[in-house]
Amino acid sequence: MKLSKKDIQLINFLQDKLMVSASGIALALRCRQKNWGSLPIILWQYGLVSLQQLDQIWEWQQTVELD
Repeated sequence: MKLSKKDIQLINFLQDKLMVSASGIALALRCRQKNWGSLPIILWQYGLVSLQQLDQIWEWQQTVELD
């Protein structure tokens, strides 16, 4: 699966700032590939990020989209 620049930035944010494991991200990417939802929501549904972290992800995404 080819990742977009936004995906790579999000993955870097998840690993560097929120300390989400590479295996957790890989699981979410596999689920997203099957059209099960957006990466942040999948991470939350599987308990890989908390609700507070999900909010941080959305805030981060909004700042990146403004750049």
